[in-house]
Amino acid sequence: MNRNEQPGTPVVRPLVNHRMLAMLRAVGAGRGQVSCSSEPDLFIDGLSCGDQFAAHALAHQGLVRAARPGLPGELVPAVLTADGQAIVTAQQHHAA
Repeated sequence: MNRNEQPGTPVVRPLVNHRMLAMLRAVGAGRGQVSCSSEPDLFIDGLSCGDQFAAHALAHQGLVRAARPGLPGELVPAVLTADGQAIVTAQQHHAA
């Protein structure tokens, strides 16, 4: 518990399904790009992800972000946030 949480306060964790977890792993492996937009589209290995709803959710949940600023619509490298990395790491430990 951190100092901002009150005893008995539920911890809210992002909802991530198997497809989203695969997207996070790909971004973590350096294979992702995002479009600079309020609704960033995710590209893996240069191809647009078929589930842009999931891609938008990852960005809005703060799990994936652009590695650097860019012009509107420009594709820039995608990186995991600390929360995104924590989910990938937890899944790796759970699978081991």
